[in-house]
Amino acid sequence: MRYQYHYHRQPGCGGCLIVGTLLLLLFGGAPLLFDVIGFLFGAFLFTLFFLWLGFWGFSYYIKRKVSDYEQGQTEARNNFVSLLVHILVKIAQFDGNVTKAELQAISNFFRTHLHYNQEQMFWVKELVKDASTNTDSLETLLSQFRDGFAYEPRLILVELVYQVLFSNDHVSGQELELAQNIAEYLNISRYDLLRIQSRYIHRRQAAATREEDYYEVLGIQPGTDFEQIKKAYRKLSMKYHPDKVGHLGEEFKNVAEEKMKEINAAYHHFKTKYNTK
Repeated sequence: MRYQYHYHRQPGCGGCLIVGTLLLLLFGGAPLLFDVIGFLFGAFLFTLFFLWLGFWGFSYYIKRKVSDYEQGQTEARNNFVSLLVHILVKIAQFDGNVTKAELQAISNFFRTHLHYNQEQMFWVKELVKDASTNTDSLETLLSQFRDGFAYEPRLILVELVYQVLFSNDHVSGQELELAQNIAEYLNISRYDLLRIQSRYIHRRQAAATREEDYYEVLGIQPGTDFEQIKKAYRKLSMKYHPDKVGHLGEEFKNVAEEKMKEINAAYHHFKTKYNTK
């Protein structure tokens, strides 16, 4: 017969508490017991107070940093980013249920695509909190954006809306329809809307040749003659010129510069191609 060793369980916290209470009563009676309980209770309250103080101090620090950052920016930039965050949160609320993952996706968008630093991310997170409880309709926010900004910033907004939507693994037909309605409400031309749509929708389909990508960047059909390509290039160069959105902040100027790099690369490809014929 094999001998089996039985492990004896150690007394739990409840047993220790009983033993401790009995020892206190034995050596000091009820007064000592009440003194110890009072000390532990006081220490507990003291700890809670310092935890609350630390939380309040950190919250105050964040709000102070956000306030200082906002005061250092132009009013146009503050309004642009604030409305942008509110609109993106409203889009996340489109299905009636905003998840932590959706809010995190918005924060990641600013961190990854716009390269926001920690101070700027504090600002975005505060804006997201405000937007999550804001009762204004999406139409109201879009109306403010449309009336407050020229065509180029509105075009940047539509680009960012599609970037956020296509940062998810799946984009529903309703979300695509919503993005299209937003563009139309902002009076984005049909030409610009189709060009943006084709680029993002194409990324979810089979890979195309580089020349097909260039056609999509310029918003033209394959086989377009060089004179039409030149007109499309000039039109886009005017819309996405960084100087037109520079007042909105360096990050949005960078967005325009990246777009201009794509446009210039596409135009250079066709210019080289047609000049070699």
